[in-house]
Amino acid sequence: MELKLRPKEECMFDEISLGEIMLRLDPGDGRIKTTRSFTAWEGGGEYNVARGLRRCFGLKTAVVTAFADNEVGRLIEDFIMQGGVDTSLIKWFPYDGIGRNVRNGINFTERGYGIRGAVGVSDRGNTAVSKLQPGDIDWDYIFGTLGVRWLHTGGIFAALSETTAQLVIEAVKAAKKYGTIVSYDLNYRPSLWKDIGGKEKAREVNKEIAKYIDVMIGNEEDFTACLGLEVEGNDENLKELNLDGYYKMIEAATKAYPNFKVVATTLRTVKTATVNDWSAICWADGKVHKGIELPGLEIFDRVGGGDSFASGLIYGLMSGKPASEAVNYGVAHGALAMTTPGDTSMASLKEVENIIGGKGARVQR
Repeated sequence: MELKLRPKEECMFDEISLGEIMLRLDPGDGRIKTTRSFTAWEGGGEYNVARGLRRCFGLKTAVVTAFADNEVGRLIEDFIMQGGVDTSLIKWFPYDGIGRNVRNGINFTERGYGIRGAVGVSDRGNTAVSKLQPGDIDWDYIFGTLGVRWLHTGGIFAALSETTAQLVIEAVKAAKKYGTIVSYDLNYRPSLWKDIGGKEKAREVNKEIAKYIDVMIGNEEDFTACLGLEVEGNDENLKELNLDGYYKMIEAATKAYPNFKVVATTLRTVKTATVNDWSAICWADGKVHKGIELPGLEIFDRVGGGDSFASGLIYGLMSGKPASEAVNYGVAHGALAMTTPGDTSMASLKEVENIIGGKGARVQR
């Protein structure tokens, strides 16, 4: 498998992410409905990938997004800058003092514990980023003049509005024009699609986007709901596939979309909110590679684990590692991200490689 990346010397950015970034408010050990204080973070499915690639793996990344120009938007921007992600491509909308025209998104998230699952309550209606539409972003400047080796985006951003779906299609077409590799996380959320056409609309949008994707990421529900790929034993009520079912799903995906060079999915068996079995598989060159297995993984905060898997996988692929190794970077990075609070990774490359190498959790002095 060979991903033909643009030469590093001709590109300003190794990777850019197109997506929404919200202010995350976390009640810590408590619950949203009873807390009296929150810890603030930033987070967003597509952005988390750019931040992981920057902070853990040392790549130069940027985010294409939009905010209402007020103190909340500037707070989120400050978080992004602390994460080392370039903010020069952010589009700022004037704020009217009310949020009637545009506002910034807020995501209340509680971690869950044991038998109590994690809970997320998003307040993202009418956000600035949902107002973005084709023509708002100068892709010729970004991909042509500046140069970008890799674009990552996903189904959460595509579902925010009719216009964001169109913008994703515009972006992936422009990326392919300039030889930029494109990855996409299907990330199906029924709640986001229900008011703009539901599953039927999700399939219409994602089937069009999929034509331009090099690296497709998703779980069994994503491939079924977004791309209409049905395999034996994979129905809407099924929570987990056996491994053979995953292989069949990937086979169906690559047959339907021969442009896919890599297909990856995480393997998660939820025992409790704080104990999961964790691994992943990655298809490339007609072969499926299973990543390292981390049974009984103790989880502090599961939100963002899949995004950190994606950034680890992308790092491995961008580094020229075979898929059989790249998937391990994804598994290890995703696992480490779930041992700390917040959406984003606090791991280092050394820690990731220690996990891959089988080193335990002994105290490091």
